[in-house]
Amino acid sequence: MAEFMLHGDVDRPARLSVADLRGWEQHRLEVVFDCATDGARHHVFEGALLRDVVAGAGPVFDAARRKDRSRFLLAVSGGDGHRTVLAWAELDADFVGSPVLLATRLDGEELDEAGAQLVVPSDRCGARYVSAVTQVWFGAVEAPGG
Repeated sequence: MAEFMLHGDVDRPARLSVADLRGWEQHRLEVVFDCATDGARHHVFEGALLRDVVAGAGPVFDAARRKDRSRFLLAVSGGDGHRTVLAWAELDADFVGSPVLLATRLDGEELDEAGAQLVVPSDRCGARYVSAVTQVWFGAVEAPGG
């Protein structure tokens, strides 16, 4: 069974499986994105909101301060070496509130063996979709030089 590590600036780092993700409310999204090699791709994903999963790990920020929350990033890695970055503000309801998923199902098929998939439904292309998620790092951005 595939698992991924959720770590970084969180109080409760965790190793999670697709089965664990089913413990969060499941959301269903029909998405279309352009693939550079295959054209338009149509899929139905189901899974947990990434913001809910990270919130469950206890992000180390002042939840009452938007400016504090706005300096956090997520870096997501997949089993094939693909990596992408998202800003917490993309997920946070006080900013963009995008329903980014850690999918547990793809087109009706369970992803327990393949691993969770990152789904960024607001993206026109599929470059930030990450298959077989192996880790989600959450942390603050600090400007170079302090």
